[in-house]
Amino acid sequence: MTSSARQAVSFLTPVGGSSTPSAGALAWFPIVGAGLGLALGAVWVLVDHAFPPTVAAALVLAADLAMTGMLHLDGLVDAADGLLAHTPRDRRLEVMRKPDAGAFGLGVTVTTLLLRWSALASLHPSPLLLAALWCLSRTVMALAASRLRYARAEGGLASAFLGARGAVLTGSLGIAAALVLASAWRPAAGVASVGAALLAAGAVLGLGVRRIGGFTGDVLGAAGMVGETVGLLVAAAHL
Repeated sequence: MTSSARQAVSFLTPVGGSSTPSAGALAWFPIVGAGLGLALGAVWVLVDHAFPPTVAAALVLAADLAMTGMLHLDGLVDAADGLLAHTPRDRRLEVMRKPDAGAFGLGVTVTTLLLRWSALASLHPSPLLLAALWCLSRTVMALAASRLRYARAEGGLASAFLGARGAVLTGSLGIAAALVLASAWRPAAGVASVGAALLAAGAVLGLGVRRIGGFTGDVLGAAGMVGETVGLLVAAAHL
């Protein structure tokens, strides 16, 4: 495994310990995302044999939080508090840096987890679907980190990704891989799920650009979580 691949794994999961990532790690984000989705899908298949769908869905949620080290959930909490509150730009960034959670963060996070749980509980276990959506969410993170402006004047963890090369290729390959995986699950519903996830994640990034002038690590995590959740909801819909 190359150093960039190890950095991507260390950044997106608790595996390998903490390390300072580099811009080259972004190219591995879609692959790590797909791997996380497949692993989570395998857990889903296993627990579905032993528990009712509602309990199995809760266990899948717990496994996802464990596999990601709650990194993206933390980003969702902080981004909701910063982006949704009625406050000046500098205050938004200050709020997002604080470790505590406010009303916006708690409300959005509880709602997101409930939606993810209910969607999973209504679906048949599918590693392919989770691989597609988790691949797409990390692809969006990689694209945003390499193409958008970093919102903070001082450096942060996500600022290490600035200046990455090959972002368009990484994004194209990641989206294509997500579509192939989703189509292997269900052609029409899979494509609709990936498309909805892409639009939802893009909407969060757009909100970040409007409210704070760019992205932060929290905004990336929130975009990924929202994209996955909307993708799961569309997958569960009776289309």
